[in-house]
Amino acid sequence: MKPVEGPGAVAVNNADLGVVLRAVGPRLRTLRTNRQRSLADVAQSAGMSVSTLSRLESGQRRATLELLLPLAREYGVPLDELVGAPATGDPRIHIRPLRRHGQTILPLSRGVTGVQAFKHIIPASAPQGDPEPRTHPGHEWVYVLKGSLRLVLGEHDLLLTAGEVAEFATETPHWFGRAGTGPVEFLSLFGPQGERMHVRASPA
Repeated sequence: MKPVEGPGAVAVNNADLGVVLRAVGPRLRTLRTNRQRSLADVAQSAGMSVSTLSRLESGQRRATLELLLPLAREYGVPLDELVGAPATGDPRIHIRPLRRHGQTILPLSRGVTGVQAFKHIIPASAPQGDPEPRTHPGHEWVYVLKGSLRLVLGEHDLLLTAGEVAEFATETPHWFGRAGTGPVEFLSLFGPQGERMHVRASPA
């Protein structure tokens, strides 16, 4: 089949471009929700107004390179993930660390939708401030790799040590912090639409 030529080809390409650009807004909103960030926080860090970011997420503002580049840098994801570019076949995940409130967060997931995986590192030098529980839609699963993690969950104040797991709906006010004097490392899986984590074990 011969490729379409002439004015019709331009129309098809423009239509495809429109579909791609319309998908950028939901991706941006999903990324921000997964990172548990507010509009004001992301907008300030990316050097744009809250109204601009809000309009981008809702599709009322056309996505441009000038707007997407600082957002990709802020979220620590490649630009092609924001625009939904086809996969290149490269299975490697190019991790770009995020630093929030004294801790380092390593996004382990390649995509920007569905269940997201993160590794959190809270160094011994991180300040132990007062808990500031937050809520947002979703479901979270936490596994402590090293050290002691303090989890404030609703009315509960829990201490999780290496090898322990917690799972909860993120509509419950929650907060993570370092317990004790040493560093803490833990994994988290976050489902933005309330997906629960299913563990399958081989029979004995």
